[in-house]
Amino acid sequence: MSQGPANSHPKVRQVMVSSEEAGQRIDNFLARYLKGVPKSHIYRILRRGEVRVNSGRIRAQYKVCAGDTVRIPPVRVSTSPKPQARPVPGLEARILFENSRCLVVNKPSGLAVHGGSGVSYGVIEAFRAARPDAPYLELAHRLDRETSGCLVLAKRRSFLRAFQAQLREGTVVKHYLALVAGAWQGGKQTVTAPLRKNLLRGGERMVTVDETGKAAVSVFSPVSTFADATLVNVELKTGRTHQIRVHGAHIGHPLAGDGKYGDENFNHEMKSHGLRRLFLHAHLLEFMDSAGDDTITVSAPLDDDLKAVIDRLEST
Repeated sequence: MSQGPANSHPKVRQVMVSSEEAGQRIDNFLARYLKGVPKSHIYRILRRGEVRVNSGRIRAQYKVCAGDTVRIPPVRVSTSPKPQARPVPGLEARILFENSRCLVVNKPSGLAVHGGSGVSYGVIEAFRAARPDAPYLELAHRLDRETSGCLVLAKRRSFLRAFQAQLREGTVVKHYLALVAGAWQGGKQTVTAPLRKNLLRGGERMVTVDETGKAAVSVFSPVSTFADATLVNVELKTGRTHQIRVHGAHIGHPLAGDGKYGDENFNHEMKSHGLRRLFLHAHLLEFMDSAGDDTITVSAPLDDDLKAVIDRLEST
């Protein structure tokens, strides 16, 4: 198959970072200027020192500052056709809250938040395709592909910086609903097991409880108890990868529909009740609006497929 033409004579660019762009990682900054260039290539030119900030070498973790001068090396961008992101039917109808600075959408299970790792596009690309004239749209945080519920998109760089500062400070209130194995004993339980990310053969990402890992705090509270399962509310005090799923399994209550950390027999039983996905839903977010002292509280109702599972469990 023939390749499309590439840019014939790309040139070095010197770009000054604006106040709206300040605070983002250099790899994300470059991605906005090198449209169509794979992230793997961006990391490669960073490792080689071809990207300079104020004439000095930097790492991919560097966060650009207002007034920085970024040297962007010449990069040939292929113009070969590639899968184009398109609006996802019904996604705009799932918007729970929107103002001039952000929007919160009830993300459906099975839709990634962004493209990559074999996924052509996700929520952010779909919104950009649906709103081609929007001057700015970025993910403010992330949810696993299998997880549904409240997802925040920033419509201004200033909001993104303010929201991510709240995440770092632990002031964003995050509640999830999860169906876990077993009848819950006792009331509220706080899990503080540290978590460590590992890459297995083939690039599969797993998270394990490990004393050398990062601090992680999850607060589990029972909502409804059934014969062999419990619906729990989980408040996340930290935001580690797969945190609820690993903490649930660690205390003997793996999540329903979890093919990675869950219990095969329990998953099979829940499948008989109609569960076809991971039962994990980000049902409430509370954060401060970047424009003032207003608190924004958003709640996402359970999708009909998860409600149906609960109804079946209540009737048995």
